[in-house]
Amino acid sequence: MLLQRTISQLNVGPLPPDEAAELGQLGYLQWLASLPGDAGYLHEATHAYTKAQPFVRSSPAVAVFCDLLVASMRLPIEPLPLKMPPRERRGGARTRRLRRMIH
Repeated sequence: MLLQRTISQLNVGPLPPDEAAELGQLGYLQWLASLPGDAGYLHEATHAYTKAQPFVRSSPAVAVFCDLLVASMRLPIEPLPLKMPPRERRGGARTRRLRRMIH
């Protein structure tokens, strides 16, 4: 379902820390927006964490996603460190592929 799709989109392998943080945060927001209105958050977050955990070691973006899930379940409740990436032209898929080859 959408959780599996989100995890597969995040599981892109090694990334620079800033890109991993950005991608992980966007993945968290995508996952959160996909939850049904009547879903129990703790149950859904625990399920998402369990499904994503096997990919943490190989993908920094998945690790960020999991860190956000854990932080969101922590008490007392605190704001999550989420920010939207700046709106800019990034060059498309070709530039992303070239950037990954360099790193």
